[in-house]
Amino acid sequence: MSRTLPRPTDAELAILRVLWELGPATVRQVHEVLANTRDTGYTTTLKLMQIMADKGLVTRDESARTHIYAARISQENTQRQLLDDLVTRAFGGSATELVLRALSSHTTSDDELREIRKLIAEAGEDRK
Repeated sequence: MSRTLPRPTDAELAILRVLWELGPATVRQVHEVLANTRDTGYTTTLKLMQIMADKGLVTRDESARTHIYAARISQENTQRQLLDDLVTRAFGGSATELVLRALSSHTTSDDELREIRKLIAEAGEDRK
């Protein structure tokens, strides 16, 4: 996708997570998943998903009576866009500062540290 989509709000991101997990879904299906973790009404979920379609964050298939919504871009691309924005705005463009702050702010398991080391090694290999 060539153009950058608007940054999703927290509520929109929760809906996107459901769509990434379920795949294309109706408002009712999304609402049922959201209702397990947050107190929200069906009409609120419907309105948010309509707004998201207007913003281009989701697509809406209107060919049947029940509309089917799908995330417009992948979870990975959305996370990359959000992370790029965070690094630029909060860390002055420094990925090093982001990683240092993340590692110093949260307890990191041995498995996570091994995965981080592996990713760093792979990134170094990719640059050769």
